[in-house]
Amino acid sequence: MLYWLAHRLLVWYSGFNVFSYLTFRAILAMGSSLVISLLVGPPMIKRLSRYQIGQVVRDDGPQTHLPKAGTPTMGGTLILVTTLVSTLMWAKLTSRQVWLVLAATFAFGLIGFLDDYLKLVVRNARGLPARWKYFFQSVFGLAIAAVLYYTATVPAERTLYLPFIKTFAEPLPAAAFITIAYFMTVGMSNAVNLTDGLDGLAIMPAALVSAALGIFAYASGNAVFARYLEIPMIPGAGELLIFCSALSGAGLGFLWFNAYPAQVFMGDVGALAIGAALGVIAVMVRQELVALLMGGVFVLETASVILQVASFKLTGRRIFRMAPLHHHFELKGWAEPKVIVRFWIISLILVLAGLATLKLR
Repeated sequence: MLYWLAHRLLVWYSGFNVFSYLTFRAILAMGSSLVISLLVGPPMIKRLSRYQIGQVVRDDGPQTHLPKAGTPTMGGTLILVTTLVSTLMWAKLTSRQVWLVLAATFAFGLIGFLDDYLKLVVRNARGLPARWKYFFQSVFGLAIAAVLYYTATVPAERTLYLPFIKTFAEPLPAAAFITIAYFMTVGMSNAVNLTDGLDGLAIMPAALVSAALGIFAYASGNAVFARYLEIPMIPGAGELLIFCSALSGAGLGFLWFNAYPAQVFMGDVGALAIGAALGVIAVMVRQELVALLMGGVFVLETASVILQVASFKLTGRRIFRMAPLHHHFELKGWAEPKVIVRFWIISLILVLAGLATLKLR
């Protein structure tokens, strides 16, 4: 909206041309979402506390988590609202990619909201049954994947690229593309949700990956940078930088309240939405494998659950003391802040490794 206004005001003052620069608008998007989060966060937390929308802690988990019972949750709504507002303020609202990623984010956020609402307001301990949660995720995931395929404007948007192999470019048929996009969207959504088990553990890696994907989007949308870096040129992808910056800023603003000891938890409404957004953006900029590398913490957490369940069913023995992986280290005696910060460090290293693939091709 403000981008449109600045464009109209150009006839009066040429200085408004600065708003045409993606990098400038990205800085404003991140700053505005951060400021809005810091301003809206305290009253939102008070409201959640007033309505007693508090976290339910499982008694079979680490005993150190029991004091967290009652901490306000569904704080992910703060991330979604601030990301939406900031994106609408600074993005070109004619961008197909921006509207698609917003639709994906809020579709999965709706699933998470329903699950949280049933658990915390209706007091249904099961929340949204797993089969229905996965059903709705699958419906939205397949719909988004199909739209991405059939609205593609250039062949590059439907082509598979591999990092480190600059000559590999394999056009994907509809079935293959939709399958990859589906698993990226639904898989990342659930992976972030599994990781969201400690104060600030999921949101910092998510903000880092979002910022890195924004850099890929900016480079992919610029013909000169795309040609120089030998990455796919995706017309209009640069506008995704605004969304990524807004999401990163909103994540940092949420972290202000979610840092140990947390004043508010994200809940499924935030985790499912953020993961889906990261997965969809990775598909849009054709960097699925790089996104899995940068989101390696999410991948490891998910893999630990899969391995734990498979091992117990096949052998009756557990590989980890508890899954997801962060609980394993807690039960080994690591203090919660130590687990969180060390996972952040690993995430930062993986994000830097992913960014290095821009040049190492």
